[in-house]
Amino acid sequence: MAAPRDGLATVEAEGIAGRQASSGVEAVFPSDPATPAPLCPHGPTLLFVKVNQGKEETRRFYACSACRDRKDCNFFQWEDEKLSGARLAAREAHNRKCQPPLSRTQCVERYLKFIALSLSQRKFCQQCQQLLLPDDWEKHQEHRVVGDISITQLKRPSQLLYPLENKKTNAQYLFADRSCQFLVDLLSTLGFTRVLCVGTPRLHELIRLKASGEKKSNIKSLLLDIDFRYSQFYMEDSFCHYNMFNHHFFDGKAALEVCRTFLQEDKGEGVIMVTDPPFGGLVEPLAVTFKKLIAMWKEGQSQDSSHKELPIFWIFPYFFESRIRQFFPSFCMLDYQVDYDNHALYKHGKTGRKQSPVRIFTNIPPNKIILPSEEGYRFCPLCQRYVSLENQHCEHCNSCTSKDGRKWNHCFLCKKCVKPSWIHCSICSHCALPDHSCGGPKDGCFICGELDHKRSTCPKIAASKKVNNTLFFRAVRKQKQRKSNKMKMGTTKGQSMNHTSVTRKKNRRERAHQYLCS
Repeated sequence: MAAPRDGLATVEAEGIAGRQASSGVEAVFPSDPATPAPLCPHGPTLLFVKVNQGKEETRRFYACSACRDRKDCNFFQWEDEKLSGARLAAREAHNRKCQPPLSRTQCVERYLKFIALSLSQRKFCQQCQQLLLPDDWEKHQEHRVVGDISITQLKRPSQLLYPLENKKTNAQYLFADRSCQFLVDLLSTLGFTRVLCVGTPRLHELIRLKASGEKKSNIKSLLLDIDFRYSQFYMEDSFCHYNMFNHHFFDGKAALEVCRTFLQEDKGEGVIMVTDPPFGGLVEPLAVTFKKLIAMWKEGQSQDSSHKELPIFWIFPYFFESRIRQFFPSFCMLDYQVDYDNHALYKHGKTGRKQSPVRIFTNIPPNKIILPSEEGYRFCPLCQRYVSLENQHCEHCNSCTSKDGRKWNHCFLCKKCVKPSWIHCSICSHCALPDHSCGGPKDGCFICGELDHKRSTCPKIAASKKVNNTLFFRAVRKQKQRKSNKMKMGTTKGQSMNHTSVTRKKNRRERAHQYLCS
């Protein structure tokens, strides 16, 4: 859970989606690249270009496909840059150093040895996130180690491993059991026998648990994920270390063939791809990758089946709908709200704007997908699909228009339904929030307002920081002064009370002395 994928993540991601077309960074995919892309630790890099006011800058550059933050992967190279042999050798050495410590074959060998151990010998190092064999125990003596790892725990590695929560790279927000169970039941109802799980480790686990349970399911699954830690829990035919942003299999052709065989089994019949990318990732690289997986699936199809599409569930926030449909026009968005265990906002049962914004985009006809009525979904006979309870059918739009689970209102000037918190702005000629900035989002610098640079490179940033620092220290001094005054008042009050108490005691003693003397 990539989602680009945190504050109010809904608002942030929505803003990013809205601004991508005017300013920011976009991926470039040359139709016939002259040279292969250089490699970083995450596989082939992508070619990017900076866009300002809808115009591309002249010089393009290569950067990591998976990490949008240079702190996670600092690869950078201009497209026309020539590197010396020494720099290329240093880069290759760095890439090798960043690879997982164990090969895929070694992980499988260790796994087979681990499950053969007795329960008391099965240990897991929480600090290193690694299954331990007896030979490893001494090295991990000072670490946090959990013992008695059962076979059931091995089948749920997502509960043993700490989630990676880098929103722009891994974003391992794991499906809640409610959503995961709904997906498994839905896949079974639709008649699928194989599920390609791209970045959905918890769904993969539940499918395998169902297959090995008492009521055995006939669904098989293959997990493709960038988190190499899963290598130690699965055999080669169940997991491939994979980067979904550049379609890179870290273990080479062997892993590629595992995926190809899985997709083309039974002439490609009965398979579906379910993907849950990091929400901070760019949509276009993901779309390019998914089209490559679709092409791989189509290789096993006969010419009579060339018109068929690979069924897909793409799980992503609803505000990326237009972007996704730009690359997959046949996709529609379901009203089902996907929720996550380890996300503060994307939880089931919340109402209004606090509802999860994550939806399922699919090329399966929506009238075939039944959403649970016990969770408030109902069937709209006019739209011929299941919708959320408050998603009312608009007779003017002739559809159930709500995207976020709330009831939307029809604007006759815009000729469409809009969010209940929006009003029509006569200046902008469209609906927006009441306190919006007329004229659309302002690109450029937030400090001086100029359009040729951003805040980080503003020449006036030093003056801005100085003013902010002055205000900050002034506020701190005032706070300290208030505390000091309170303490003085407390001390004075305490001294006054002590003096009164002493006087009273003295008077009592004098009266007692006079009484005894009399």
